[in-house]
Amino acid sequence: MPKPLYDVLILGSGAAGLTLALRLPDWVSVAILSKRELREGSTYYAQGGISAVLDANDSTEAHVQDTLTAGAGLCDPDQVRLVVEQGPRCIHWLLEQGVRFTRNGQASTSDGYHLTREGGHSHRRVIHAADATGKAVETTLETQVRARANRSLFEHHIAIDLITGRKLGVEPDRCFGAYVLDLKRGQVKTFRARFVVIATGGASKVYLYTSNPDIATGDGIAMAWRAGCRVANMEFMQFHPTCLYHPEARNFLISEALRGEGGRLLLPDGERFMPRFDERAELAPRDIVARAIDHEMKRLGAECVYLDISHRPAAFVREHFPTIYHRCLELGIDITREPIPVVPAAHYTCGGILTDAQARTDIPGLYAIGEAAYTGLHGANRMASNSLLECLVFAFQAAAHIEQNLPDQAPPPAVPDWDASRVHEPDEAVVVSHNWEELRRFMWDYVGIVRTNKRLQRAKRRIDLLRHEIIEYYGNFQVHNDLLELRNLVEVADLIVRSAQRRCESRGLHYTLDFPWEDPDQQFPTILIPDSYRPRS
Repeated sequence: MPKPLYDVLILGSGAAGLTLALRLPDWVSVAILSKRELREGSTYYAQGGISAVLDANDSTEAHVQDTLTAGAGLCDPDQVRLVVEQGPRCIHWLLEQGVRFTRNGQASTSDGYHLTREGGHSHRRVIHAADATGKAVETTLETQVRARANRSLFEHHIAIDLITGRKLGVEPDRCFGAYVLDLKRGQVKTFRARFVVIATGGASKVYLYTSNPDIATGDGIAMAWRAGCRVANMEFMQFHPTCLYHPEARNFLISEALRGEGGRLLLPDGERFMPRFDERAELAPRDIVARAIDHEMKRLGAECVYLDISHRPAAFVREHFPTIYHRCLELGIDITREPIPVVPAAHYTCGGILTDAQARTDIPGLYAIGEAAYTGLHGANRMASNSLLECLVFAFQAAAHIEQNLPDQAPPPAVPDWDASRVHEPDEAVVVSHNWEELRRFMWDYVGIVRTNKRLQRAKRRIDLLRHEIIEYYGNFQVHNDLLELRNLVEVADLIVRSAQRRCESRGLHYTLDFPWEDPDQQFPTILIPDSYRPRS
């Protein structure tokens, strides 16, 4: 089978991957891989918005300070400043691409765009497209990418592993492409590229309850780790405080912007409880709100709490939150008249593949952008609406660095075909489905919002057993989507637990009953180093 050669191979098709594809000049040949349809990822379902300093009353310093505060001492100040300073430029670029943000409101930019405020922000600085910002961004960028020359799109393709110099037994140890499973044809293809970019998103499907779509299985993080990249801060998994609690809408998020516009969290008896936990009440950072909800649910034995926006004018609610309003109405909940039942759910991976200011990983030729990367922006807790901004900024950074270095980069060496000569058709799919359910349930029970040493030890023992079974299964049977995702999820679960065991304090999103305080001597990121790691020369 012929092995295609591209200048740049992008694994992932969310805001980060598509922005990178658009920022590269037309003379660069680009392949974009997506596990499902191009738009089926976390970006499309993002409701809130994008934070940027766009109002005269706001400032770069205020945005930087808010981000550092939310990150609980673990943010990289230089990276934070880089992202914040690039914010207005990124928003103007999105406007040039055709993204239609919401205009005209009580708080707006000089250009008339409405700004909202979310948890952790001291100012209104979140520009949005009603309550479906991700959809507006993703569909606009998809349209632009499909119209661009020299862009090859491969939907329903999942990367299996990266191809590196070490894997091929050649020097230097550089990334030369990836082995990829074509899910429609069941064939493994070899994609060669001068540069490879991981933009595969996060890993929240490692938990039983999540706001993320099914594709969020940590594929890029696991592949990079197996290839020899360091990862950082994997203990900091963000739980969104307010997912809709309804059997027919298990992944539907209730945007933080709803609390930014006055939404109140209530107990089943109608009592407001957030002021008891933080002076910022509903506008406290997500880790504080999620723990407060978790505490109250466990204290009362309640299945959920309630988020109430019904005290605001009905027309205001329908105008600002049309997606939430219509989805809830479909389920028999009129949010202009009654509160919304909500529960916390795994939402965002704050850690990931360790990268620098140009989005480079430890392996030459390999970059990571978006939720799969650890840039130092989020620290111990991501501030609301900084994530889409991070996607844009580091896509810009990676594109500039790749364009600068591409003319001097030789084509990769010959790459052998994927060897499937010693594997068989899967005989018992129940092994995969059972291990999938077991992994996600014990991660929710033992490595969730509140942790203990004993719970982490229990999780680690089960992960070790599952890894052994999965590796044995992987070595004997033909690869398929569920097996590949499970293989990646168990790797990510191991990284999360090992990172959590190293942090003997409570900070940001990592809260443990054994060390319920913040230790000033542990104000540094948790960095895990794989056995195959080689320092960049």
